Amino acid sequence: MEDKGQLRQLLTLLKHVWATLCAILKRYFNAMPDKEDEAETVRAISAGVSFHGASLWVLVFAILIASLGLNVNSTAVIIGAMLISPLMGPIIGMGLAVGINDFDLLKRSLKNYAVATVISVITATAYFLLTPLDLAQSELLARTAPTLYDVLIALCGGAAGIVALATRGKGNVLPGVAIATALMPPLCTAGFGIATGNVLYFLGAFYLFFINTVFIALATFIGVRMLRFSPHKFVDGRRRTEVRRYIVIIVVATMIPAGVMTWNIVRGDILKAAAGRFVSEQIDSDGTRVVSFDVDRDSLTLRVVAVGRELSDSAIARAGRRLADYKLRGYSLRVIQGTESDSVMMLGDRLASMRATSENYSAMLRDNAVKMAALQTRLDAYDRLEAVVPDVAREAATLFPAVESVSLSLAAEAAADTTLVSHVPTAIVTVRSGSALPATDRSRLSAWLARRVGVDTLRFVTVPATR
Repeated sequence: MEDKGQLRQLLTLLKHVWATLCAILKRYFNAMPDKEDEAETVRAISAGVSFHGASLWVLVFAILIASLGLNVNSTAVIIGAMLISPLMGPIIGMGLAVGINDFDLLKRSLKNYAVATVISVITATAYFLLTPLDLAQSELLARTAPTLYDVLIALCGGAAGIVALATRGKGNVLPGVAIATALMPPLCTAGFGIATGNVLYFLGAFYLFFINTVFIALATFIGVRMLRFSPHKFVDGRRRTEVRRYIVIIVVATMIPAGVMTWNIVRGDILKAAAGRFVSEQIDSDGTRVVSFDVDRDSLTLRVVAVGRELSDSAIARAGRRLADYKLRGYSLRVIQGTESDSVMMLGDRLASMRATSENYSAMLRDNAVKMAALQTRLDAYDRLEAVVPDVAREAATLFPAVESVSLSLAAEAAADTTLVSHVPTAIVTVRSGSALPATDRSRLSAWLARRVGVDTLRFVTVPATR
C-alpha cells in the first residue's frame, strides 16, 4: 500500500511538471497573440496569386536573371533572381485555399501556377537556346538531383512563410524563404535540359520544383490550420474529404523518390567512410602509402591505388577477409600497385600538367586581352582626334578670325626629373594664327577647345602663321 501511495505521488508530480512545462512552452511559442487581421491576410495572399501585367514581366525578368546566374555560375545573381521572383504567390495560395476550404481560390491558384510554370520554362529554354555558353556549371548541376533534405527545406521554408504572412512584424522572413526554397533555379535548369536535349536534367530539376511546390503548400495548409483560420462553411464534407485524401496521396508520392535518392546518397557516404577506415587501418602502413581509393557499388569492388613497398598476395587476401568487419560484406578488394600504380600516377601527373598548362594559357590570354583593350582605347582616342580636327579648325576660325589652322595630338607629359606628371594622355592643341592673339582670346579659345575636344588635360600652344 505504501508503494502504491508513493507511485501515485510520483505520477501526480510528473503530471504537474508536464502541465507546467506545457504552460511555459505555450506562453513562449503561442503565435496567436501576434496574429494579424485574418481577412487582411487572406486578401493579401489572394492578391499575390494572379499573374498578369507587371507581375508577369517581373517573372520573365527573374527567370532571365536566374538563367544568366546559372550560366555564369554566379550564386549572387541567382539569389537576386530568387528575391524578385513572384512564384511563391500561387503556391501559398494553394495551401491557404485548402486550409480554409476556398475551392475558388484553389482553382485560381492552380491555373496561375500552371501559367507561371509554363512561361518560366519557355523563357529559360529560349535563353539557353540562344546563349553560346552551354556548359553545365556546378550551380546548375546542384538542381538536378533532389533529396529528402530538399523536402525538409521546402517544409520549413513554407512554415516560416505562412507564419510571417499571418502575423505582425514580418521583417526579412519572406526574402529569406524565397532564397531558401529556391523555386526559380530548378525551372531554369529544366529549361536548360530541354534546350540541350538532356531529359535527366529536365526531370531532376522539374521534380525539385515540384517538391518545393508540394511542401511549401503543405506547410502553408498546416500553418493555416494551426493559426485557426476560419474555414468556409458552404463546402460539403465529402468534397473536403476527397481533397484531403488527394493531399495525402500527392505528399507521399512526392516523398518516395526523394527518400530513395537520399538513401542512396547517405548509403554512399556511409560506404565511403567505412572504406576510408578500412584503408587506413588495413592497407596504409609503414612503407606502403595509399594514393587514392574508390568504392564501385555496381561491381561491389573496393579499388585502392598504393605506392611504395608492394603488398604480397597473401597480405591483400588477408585484408580482403576483413572487409566484412567494416560493413563492406560482399565487396572484393583490388589493390593497384607497382608498375600498374606508376601508370595510374603518371596519368594523374599528366592530367595535372595539362590542367596547369591550360590554366597558364588562360592567364596569358586574359593578360593579352587586357593589353589589347588598353591599346584599342588609345587607338580610339587617336582616331577620334583625327576625325574631329577638320570641324574644330572650321569652328575655331569662325569664332576667332585670326586662327588659320588647328592641329590635335596626344602626348605623354613628364617633368625634367623624368617623373611622369600624369598617366592620362595629354591633348596638345597647336593653333596657327595670322596675328598675335590677345590674352583674353587665348583664354577663351583654350576653354572652348577643351570643351569641344572633350579631354580632361589639354595643353594649348599658339604659333604664328608661316609666310
